[in-house]
This record gives sequence, structure tokens and C-alpha cells, in this order.
Amino acid sequence: VQLVESGGGLVQPGGSLRLSCAASGLTFSSYVMSWYRQAPGNERELVSTITSGGGRTNYADSVKGRFTMSRDDAKNTVFLQMNSLKPEDTAVYYCKAVYSWRTYWGRGTQVTVSS
Repeated sequence: VQLVESGGGLVQPGGSLRLSCAASGLTFSSYVMSWYRQAPGNERELVSTITSGGGRTNYADSVKGRFTMSRDDAKNTVFLQMNSLKPEDTAVYYCKAVYSWRTYWGRGTQVTVSS
């Protein structure tokens, strides 16, 4: 199983980025997918989750109204559209897949919000 994040980078405050997480080696449509982030010195925190089938999404209060998570089961990919980025959004962003007892993580992609 492999989860590969991409789309991170350096962006100015107020800017946007779109993260992708491409999955392989699993029955992607069955998995609940999540995005987490970890800033230096902080614990990893949940950013958003999308159910299998994409019927429901949940977001951390800190990103509600700014971030949108979606999935494309035909492409085995989840996305995180991040708008109105703030310096406090700076972190490594990780993708996680969960189904029953199975849990898989990607290696992360760095997002830096700075002027």
C-alpha cells in the first residue's frame, strides 16, 4: 500500500494550495480518508475527514470555511483545497487511510505560508 502526497509548497498569506494524495494497493473506495498536519514542536492534528463514498466531510474548527476536502474514487485520490492560507497553517500535511483495523499513512508534503 502506498499513499503519496503532493502539491505542497511556499505560498503567501491569503493564497491557495491544492494538495493531492494518490493511493495504490488498496480498495480505495472503501477507505475513510483524512488529512492531518504537524507543525514543528506540535502534535499531529486532524484537519479533515471524508467518508467512503464521499457523502460526509468533517473539518477542524481552525480550517472550516477555508479548506475543502474531496475524493475521486476513479483516480484513487483525495484532495485538500486550501484557501485564505495563514502562517499558522504552516506544517507537514499527511494523508491517512482507514478501513476496519487497517491504517496507512503517507510521508507528507510541506506547506509553508509566509511573506
